[in-house]
Amino acid sequence: QVQLVESGGGLVQPGDSLGLSCAASGRTFGNYAMGWFRQAPGKEREFVAAISWSGGTSYADSVKGRFTISRDNAKNTVYLQMHSLQPEDTAVYYCAARWLLVGLRKDQYDYWGQGTQVTVSS
Repeated sequence: QVQLVESGGGLVQPGDSLGLSCAASGRTFGNYAMGWFRQAPGKEREFVAAISWSGGTSYADSVKGRFTISRDNAKNTVYLQMHSLQPEDTAVYYCAARWLLVGLRKDQYDYWGQGTQVTVSS
């Protein structure tokens, strides 16, 4: 069982940067691939970024070059650093965990956090 708690959301202006964190419980965090997803009002939850247990990363095209996912296995934490934020990045951001392998679909993940709101508005 893995419990995930996101933090770091907030209200920012277009062009700003923001960092999200996801703290995980459990002694085997290092064996999990971690993903970030987001869900805007009225839209499906979509893939943002993922990182494997060994540090390999994948990104959605819409965030490539602007967002960076990283992890600190010693702290049981995964991060999402977001730059050049735009209004279309406004969503609830969720972190998710999957045993070993990176997945790009939400149905591939077994554990989810409660989400943190990111709002980009002038």
